Amino acid sequence: GPGCKIVSSGERAGVKVGHSLLGRVIDGLGNPIDDKGVLGSEDEYPIYVDPINPLKRGRIREPVDLGIRAINGLFSCGKGQRIGIFSGSGVGKSSLLGMIAKNTRADINVIGLVGERGREVREFIENNLGEEGLTRSVLIVATSDSHPLLRMRAAYLATSISEYFRDQGMDVLLMIDSLTRFAMAQREIGLFLGEPPTTKGYTPSVFSLMPKLLERAGNIENKGSITGLYTVLVEGDDFNEPVADMSRAILDGHITLSRDLAAKNHYPAIDVLNSISRVMVDLVDEEHRKKANDLLNIVATYRKSEDLINIDAYVEGSNQEIDYAIKMIDKVNRFLKQDINERIDFKETKEELLALFN
Repeated sequence: GPGCKIVSSGERAGVKVGHSLLGRVIDGLGNPIDDKGVLGSEDEYPIYVDPINPLKRGRIREPVDLGIRAINGLFSCGKGQRIGIFSGSGVGKSSLLGMIAKNTRADINVIGLVGERGREVREFIENNLGEEGLTRSVLIVATSDSHPLLRMRAAYLATSISEYFRDQGMDVLLMIDSLTRFAMAQREIGLFLGEPPTTKGYTPSVFSLMPKLLERAGNIENKGSITGLYTVLVEGDDFNEPVADMSRAILDGHITLSRDLAAKNHYPAIDVLNSISRVMVDLVDEEHRKKANDLLNIVATYRKSEDLINIDAYVEGSNQEIDYAIKMIDKVNRFLKQDINERIDFKETKEELLALFN
């Protein structure tokens, strides 16, 4: 408590790791909170380490199957890529994350629930992740009522556990929900220590620590990979607020969720015109890439003329591109929608995408 003497042990902070972590839920200190007994350990990994040497990073050349048709087809994600899921509150961010955790073909899921509501933890495990997803997952939980240091530590802990499994030659899917809560925790600490507030009260240390955390994901030659999925909760649906802007600059792509699509019961509510994967060109063949671009062109053309179409002001035959978009839009929307319990693998996604235009 306050006034107690603190003595440094001289040792670096570490976490005990091993395959016994699979199927377990731990807190930001690495202690189990699931009443399943004591954790065994095979090794100890440091929590705070430097990012990968850029010259030792493996190239991102192999796709990772996330089990989501819209992402596999239009924004293919590669092993070792870091991608953000940008969303306002209540748009389906956690549901999409749960679908990915359950459907992915990655060897291991490491999921950091940072600063989320306590009520959502059990819901995520039982409803979104399910028994199947939990058996090959490790969950690190620091809820919104936790100390800011514990919330930050949870994100680092999740990354260290991912590094252990990557060094065993496994393909790891690291999911942090959310990066915004990590930034808010550091903002609290920075303001307490007297740092000057900048835009929206965020302190300079926030923008210094974010790249150090995010750059730890990736491939290492002759070892496994860490594919990072980081959710970004945009305040007031402002996709240019500081954390969102900084995240886009660091990450290798972003998936944007739309409140308008969610209001139309279109799930997952992925705004395909405002999403991108920066490495997709290295992951898929030319035919796949061309059909993905054709689909995006249809959505862009229809959206540009949607108001005219809805009020019957558009006259059929006036524009061939708009006529084609009207003809195709229902098929496109069916392709982009996906039930929460539906799983589509990468090969099926490509087949459905090509069949859409035949």
